[in-house]
Amino acid sequence: MSYDIYLKDRVTGETLEADAPHQMCGGTYAMYGTKELWLNVTYNYSRVYNREDIFGEKGIRIIYGMTGAESIPVLERAIAVLGNDVSNDYWEPTEGNAKRALIYLLTMAQMRPDGVWDGD
Repeated sequence: MSYDIYLKDRVTGETLEADAPHQMCGGTYAMYGTKELWLNVTYNYSRVYNREDIFGEKGIRIIYGMTGAESIPVLERAIAVLGNDVSNDYWEPTEGNAKRALIYLLTMAQMRPDGVWDGD
């Protein structure tokens, strides 16, 4: 199980794209990169995201419906709290692994602050 999180155009609902292909990847990814501003994040990280000092009860879904611009301070706060214990095993729910996914989402929000987050 996982979250598919998209940054979408607020009018058309289409997934927004970057100017050039990127390699930001999660549980699934495009082999040679993609322009789509989309990230698959394992549900294994939910116990980190649901902590009261990160996002609380709503977890990562707290950004759904926010614009990229609105989500930037929310993501920055969560990133600042998390540790750097990245594992070679993507699926392991370490703070560092969960943080890396948030950094990717923050990067997408900074690229297209006009977009709106959607997911699941």
